[in-house]
Amino acid sequence: MPLHKLEHFDQNYRETFGVDDIKALDVYTEGGERVGSVADVLVDDDGHFRYLIIDISLDFASKKILLPIGLSRINYPERRVYVDGLSRQQIENLPDHKEDAILDKDYEENVRGVFRSLTSGVTYDRDTYNYQKEPDLYGLNEQSDQTFRLYEERLIANKHRIKTGEVTVGKHIETETARVTIPIQKERVLIERVMPTEAGKVLDPNEIKFQEGEVARIEVYEETPEIHKEAFVREEVRVKKVVERDTVEAQDTIRREELDVDTAGNLNVQENGMTTHEAL
Repeated sequence: MPLHKLEHFDQNYRETFGVDDIKALDVYTEGGERVGSVADVLVDDDGHFRYLIIDISLDFASKKILLPIGLSRINYPERRVYVDGLSRQQIENLPDHKEDAILDKDYEENVRGVFRSLTSGVTYDRDTYNYQKEPDLYGLNEQSDQTFRLYEERLIANKHRIKTGEVTVGKHIETETARVTIPIQKERVLIERVMPTEAGKVLDPNEIKFQEGEVARIEVYEETPEIHKEAFVREEVRVKKVVERDTVEAQDTIRREELDVDTAGNLNVQENGMTTHEAL
């Protein structure tokens, strides 16, 4: 069964334990001598504590060791972990636990071999071994040291951004036939023959001047239309998007575990700093 660091197994373990963070507890020998602090906890797939990773800080030693949970006594009110049956000298002689160590079955057996009693009668089989075979190393059966979890369900609201559509704005060219009217002028020559007012009157021969090749010139003009195309800005189109806000409500049924305390006899039961006297 693989092992996990406490925070990897339960990211909200601090809420699970309330104000008691086991990783903040100091470690003391049975004789009351401080030898270090809890650096981390290793749990199995079911959340059972299996090992404490203890950061040893002695005068001439600084290392981490792996300690089976059954060899410790966790006292949350005193904010201490007591390592029963181990002296300062024994702790100094324990092998150093490396953070990058591969925690397989053989590695665990090497750790157990340091603490296992010669009279335990346990024979290690890699394929059939389980923690229940050695309650002295992995059991937490003392009445003053039992811990269980109260669970509750919560509604967690998350938002996901999804694409609901797409608007494409472009332009195309449409053609049509346009007509324009422009007035133009054309000149033309009008030749008229009219009867002179002096018709039939005898003229003085000296006044008559016959000339050959006399020509009258008149320039004739006309207007021709000149039509061309020019481009102008007809309008502007601005494309933008706006965010509309709304509130979505959801509801569901959630469960929460509450603590039931049954007592017998005349007892002082202390819960959350309040003392209740019950006589049954």
